[in-house]
Amino acid sequence: MSGSTITRADLSEAVYEEVGLSRNESAELVEAVLDEISSALVAGDSVKISSFGSFSVRHKGERVGRNPKTGEEVPILPRRVLVFRASHVLKQKINQADHG
Repeated sequence: MSGSTITRADLSEAVYEEVGLSRNESAELVEAVLDEISSALVAGDSVKISSFGSFSVRHKGERVGRNPKTGEEVPILPRRVLVFRASHVLKQKINQADHG
């Protein structure tokens, strides 16, 4: 595995090659999909992509953390975090890639 990072441009290029839209249309399609996912998550909705996984926002309450250097207690404010759970299909593909 190369260890590289897939970018929006890479996704757009893949859509261009696979679907046959123009490069501009491919880029717009990728942007539209990512915007739709982002908007749903900001609104507090979950996003499930069949055979890939699901994204959801989890609420974490306030808690006390500790500065690892000084040992000083520091309050950690409540926040929302993004959670991704891979589907069984994606997990199988990842594990097959390791063994095949």
